[in-house]
Order: sequence, then structure tokens, then C-alpha cells
Amino acid sequence: MKALHMNPMLSVFRQSEHSRKGLAGIGFGLITAAIWGAFIAVSRQGIGAGLQAADLAFLRYLSAGLILLPWLLRQKISSLAGIGWPQGLLLSFLAGPAFVMVGASGYLFAPLAHGAVIQLGTLTLLTVVLATCLLKEPLGLQRGAGVLILVCGLIVTAGPTLFQAGSSAWRGDILFACAGAMWALFSILMRRWQVNALAATAVVSVLSALIYTPLWLIFASVQRLQNVPLWLVIEQVVVQGILSGVVALFCFSRAVNLLGASRAALFPALAPGAAILIGIPLTGDIPTVMQVLGLLIVSSGLLVTVIKWRK
Repeated sequence: MKALHMNPMLSVFRQSEHSRKGLAGIGFGLITAAIWGAFIAVSRQGIGAGLQAADLAFLRYLSAGLILLPWLLRQKISSLAGIGWPQGLLLSFLAGPAFVMVGASGYLFAPLAHGAVIQLGTLTLLTVVLATCLLKEPLGLQRGAGVLILVCGLIVTAGPTLFQAGSSAWRGDILFACAGAMWALFSILMRRWQVNALAATAVVSVLSALIYTPLWLIFASVQRLQNVPLWLVIEQVVVQGILSGVVALFCFSRAVNLLGASRAALFPALAPGAAILIGIPLTGDIPTVMQVLGLLIVSSGLLVTVIKWRK
């Protein structure tokens, strides 16, 4: 009889625990989106001041690597903090400098609007498909509808410029799609291997710094960093390295752990809208009506996807 009385209490406790994990995952996802929005806005500001994508990647991974190196050295290096060297190298390739450079190179051929829609759209759709097929995460009608609404919102945010491009824009579109696919695979592998969020953040940051920093010092020009104001370099280090390279990567990894890969992959779609809002004080760009409408549609799609409606 006592066991019968305990079962309903145990069920309520499990539901409450599941709800807390879901809310925590949503919180981590929103923090990721906000930081990535700041990353986009600050990157645009840095490029406008004369820096290149390679310089931003250098500042990002060097600072993030230096921050997390002491923690990683205290772990078991032979197993790379429990992740394993093959897995760690693959995760670092998918979410490290190669990801940044592939995505940034797309802007040499295609406009900003293409990057926002194609890269994030590929990331979202491919993650949902792979999570459904490989991880057996349920899709469902509600989540599928939310994903479609979200992608439509990205298209509206991009506006007419999405359909106005030169003859070489397809090259940039391929690069954007590749960058989105890289982050989608990163999300799937994080979930498949059940990688600890802090360990993944440290491994990606430190390995990226060790591999990329010597290459930048050999092939890039330090003069570009000397030609911009010191406050701008510090701003890039804080946003690119500390916030985007450490905090956002950790938060996204935690969102994957708590929500699953398919749900966590939806939050980056909020980044363009966040970038538009953050860019107002940084660059003075006022969002258009279409951009605001697109942000509202993306937010609606995200809500439809992550909220579990009660019957």
C-alpha cells in the first residue's frame, strides 16, 4: 500500500525535474542566441574598422584558449578530459577556426542576408533531420511546424536582398551551407557522445588556439591589430573570446545536453534579430519593418517548437 502511495509522488517529482531541466535548457539557449547576436554585431563593427575574419578568429580562440587552458591541464590529458583525442580533434574542426573561416569566406561572394538565412537555415533543418534519423529524437507535427515558421522568419528578416545577388553568389551560398552543416554535425556528435559541456568548451578552445595561433602569426599581419583603437581590440577579445568562445559554446553545449540536439539548434536562429537590436547603439543601423517582423516570426516559431502544450 505504501508503494502505491509513493508512485504518484515519484511521478510528480520526475515531471517537476523534467520541467526544470527544460526551462534551464531554454535559458541556456537564449543566452547563446543573445551572445551570438552580439558576436555578429561586434564582428561587423570590427570588419568595418579594418580587421579581417582571420584576425577576429585569432582574438577569439587565443583568448578563449588561454582562459580554459589551466582547467584542461588539470584533467587527464591522455583522454583529453574524457572526450578522447579523435573526438576532440573532430569537434574542434567542426566548431573551431575552420567553422568561422568557412562561414566568413561566404561573404566574399554573397551578401549578409544569404549568410543569415542559408547558414542558420541549414544548421536548423539538418540538425532536426539528423537528430530524428540518427538520435531517434521525435519530430512531431508541432515541432515540424515550428521549424518551418522559424525558417520563414529568417527569410523575412533577410528581406528582398536575399534574392538580389551577383552571378557568383552561389559560391558563397555553398560556403554558408557548409558552415551550417559543420555546426549541425557538432550538435549531433555532442548529443551522441554525451560530451560534458565544460570539457567540450575547453577542448575546442585550447586545441583551436594551439593549431590556429601559429598559422595566424605566420601568414597574417599584426599591423592590422595595431591600426585599430585599443578599445576595439579589447571589445573583440571580450565578445569574441570570453563571451562567444567560452560562455556561448558552454551554454549551447548545455542546451544540447538538456533539450536534445534538434531543439537546441533552433535558438541560433534568434541571433540575427539579436544582432539587429544590439547593432543599433554600435553602428547606428535602425532595423526595418521587415526585419522586426522577421524577428517576431522567428520568435513565434521558436515558441511553437519548445513549448509543450497542455491538453
